Amino acid sequence: MFRSIRSRFTIIYFLLVFIAMIIAGIFIVQSLEDYNLNVISKRLDDIAQIMISELSKIETDNLLNVQNELQETLDRHVDIGLREEMFIIDNQTHAIVATSTENLNRDVTEILNDKLVIEGLIGNTVEMNLKLSETVRTKDKVYPIIKNNVQLGVIYVRYDLNDIYETISKARMIIFRAIITSLAITVAIGFIISKSITDPINDVTKKATLLAEGDFNQLVEIRSEDEIGTLSRTFNFLAGELKNGISEISREKSKLEAIINYMEDGLIAINAEGKIIHSNPKAIKMLSDGTHFDDDLIGDLLSIYNSGRVDSEAGSKTIRTKGMILRVNFAPFLDEQSNKVGIVFVLQDVTESSRLENMRREFVANVSHELKTPITSIKSYTETILDGRVDDPEMQRVFLEVVNTEADRMSRLVSDLLELSNFDSNSIKLKRSEQNIFNIVDNCLLKLRVTADQKKQRLITHYHPEPLIAMVDMDKLEQVILNILSNAIKYSTESGDIVVEVRPGANEELYDIVVTDSGIGIPEEDIERIFERFYRVDKARTRAHGGTGLGLSIAKEIVEAHGGEIKIDSEYGIGTKVTISLPYHVKNV
Repeated sequence: MFRSIRSRFTIIYFLLVFIAMIIAGIFIVQSLEDYNLNVISKRLDDIAQIMISELSKIETDNLLNVQNELQETLDRHVDIGLREEMFIIDNQTHAIVATSTENLNRDVTEILNDKLVIEGLIGNTVEMNLKLSETVRTKDKVYPIIKNNVQLGVIYVRYDLNDIYETISKARMIIFRAIITSLAITVAIGFIISKSITDPINDVTKKATLLAEGDFNQLVEIRSEDEIGTLSRTFNFLAGELKNGISEISREKSKLEAIINYMEDGLIAINAEGKIIHSNPKAIKMLSDGTHFDDDLIGDLLSIYNSGRVDSEAGSKTIRTKGMILRVNFAPFLDEQSNKVGIVFVLQDVTESSRLENMRREFVANVSHELKTPITSIKSYTETILDGRVDDPEMQRVFLEVVNTEADRMSRLVSDLLELSNFDSNSIKLKRSEQNIFNIVDNCLLKLRVTADQKKQRLITHYHPEPLIAMVDMDKLEQVILNILSNAIKYSTESGDIVVEVRPGANEELYDIVVTDSGIGIPEEDIERIFERFYRVDKARTRAHGGTGLGLSIAKEIVEAHGGEIKIDSEYGIGTKVTISLPYHVKNV
């Protein structure tokens, strides 16, 4: 109950008013009582003075001698309606010589207050408020009767205070009722006032709770221009600024999450307790099985951090894992007090770039080697001729034929490199036209039949019953088929069979050209690299047969430029099957 501001305010307001009214009521009642008693005291003084004045007219030195006159005087006062009881007491006998009551012959001590009587007999004017019984209260006062400087007796006056106290009691009841009524009104007013204060505070509290729960569309109604109104305006300003700030943070967070989630590099953050607190999909793909990270991953990353960091605690290191080459860049991240609270690892997959770099090195080495060999031969033969060491014209002719052959070899190499360069730069434009694929294959077979016959090889064809008409660049397609057939003839044994099949493809949009030989085949580990430039399965054997090592690379580029696919299936020592799948119609490639 007392936890509520409204209840505490109402109770405090109630107690303040209650205490104030109680004090005021007590003061009023006490003042009323004192006032009435003072009035009675003055009245008694006036009556006593009147009596003393009348008694001074009686010539006597002994009150007992004028007892009857004294009684008549008192009777006259009773007759005029005086309510006070009066007693005249003789100073010598201490007896009541006259009274306005019926207690004339009674003993003084039975009906009057001894202390007052004694005080009066010794010449003092004294008053006292007496409680004669539970229902009777009086004000008694004594006055000495002095004549010729001699005290003759005492006038004892008594006033009944019951009416006074009954009036005071009624006044007290009226005040009590007024207090009760005022307190009830006070409680109501206090409740209303506290409600006017606490309702805006409760509203602010409720809106602040919703604000803390994430609902930032909260505004408080401004009901006044006082401190509560200022609080409401401040809350509304705070809510608006907080909403704008949270919106900005949310936008930045979404932007950062999008960048992190879609970046090509993996990202892993580890906190000071050694737990992964964030990882993007790329990192999960790199280092996990798709669902969770390996238990030893954190230890591995921390080991990489400890071994690769420099003075700034940032650094990088290259590692190999799961068949990948990763460059791990790392740096600690700090809190607002610049304390290190974790480490961020950025994982870059450099496998492809490393492979390309190795290919570039191999390519440069191969080109250098391929050019160096014919250049060396040309230089050697020409120097021999120029030095005049060969006088025989026939021998000179042989030397010049070698020079010519090596020059042709260099020319083919440069032409092949130029063609690959054109494919790389997308500067090759295919001259497509409707062609009968059977005719193209037949032309290629015709050109190579002499070579095959020299090795006593059979060229066997299997064509689809219906002609296959497609939009192709005839010259380029012939170049591909000639390259495949040439390889089949080169690497097949004598008297072997080379089968060429032209058939519909895997779907109605494709057709296949399949060349199958019974040659030496390709080892399984070399098949994936067979289309790489200058790659040779057996470099010594390949050079013995001639060629630049670029034929299959060029064939692959031409097939893909047509929107097709070339695939090689081979078993070492048994033979090789090359499948070229091409579309009938032109596609946007």
